[in-house]
Amino acid sequence: MSLVELIAQADERGLAASGLACLDRCVPLLGGDDEALRPLWANLASGGDPAEWGELLEQVRGKLGVAEVVDDTDIEDEAALLARRMLAAAPAVRSAAEARIWADACSVASLQIHRLLDPAEDTASAEAPTEALDSVRESGAPGASRPVGMSPLVAAELRRQVSVLELLAGHGAGGLRRALEVSTEGRRVLRAVVSRRARTRG
Repeated sequence: MSLVELIAQADERGLAASGLACLDRCVPLLGGDDEALRPLWANLASGGDPAEWGELLEQVRGKLGVAEVVDDTDIEDEAALLARRMLAAAPAVRSAAEARIWADACSVASLQIHRLLDPAEDTASAEAPTEALDSVRESGAPGASRPVGMSPLVAAELRRQVSVLELLAGHGAGGLRRALEVSTEGRRVLRAVVSRRARTRG
């Protein structure tokens, strides 16, 4: 199934995990450490109380210094701005309806972030990024052969988004550990990219 189809069919836990995983991979842009979102991951596990999600979310926002409203003037870097907005838009209540909207928005934002940060030219989205990302999300995850025009970082991010949703759809809460591993791998990649970019700019 395509990424769009997986999001449409996911349950509340799968949707929350999908959005959280996208945000987790982009934590390096927020200046957070690898454990920044761990309380929210724990809340999605079996035994986690959905009623505590909102309080935990506010604690994470406070730790990362993200305000509820994020304007263009808050930060110059577009990729970091997108990451801040992902966290700012996270729903205070763990419901399927709100989580679906968030997961969908996080999917687009994270792909856009990876497109912006990839040093390789992404010819598929250079001229019309929104339309190109919509097309990417409506197609299946790329296999070993990366589609022509799709940058390596975007292709890898697409595969990770699909993997997380498939893991939660197939295993429920039991798929969280593997989903977290998938996200951790992506976070390490993005942290290296962000670090390299900082050195280049410096």
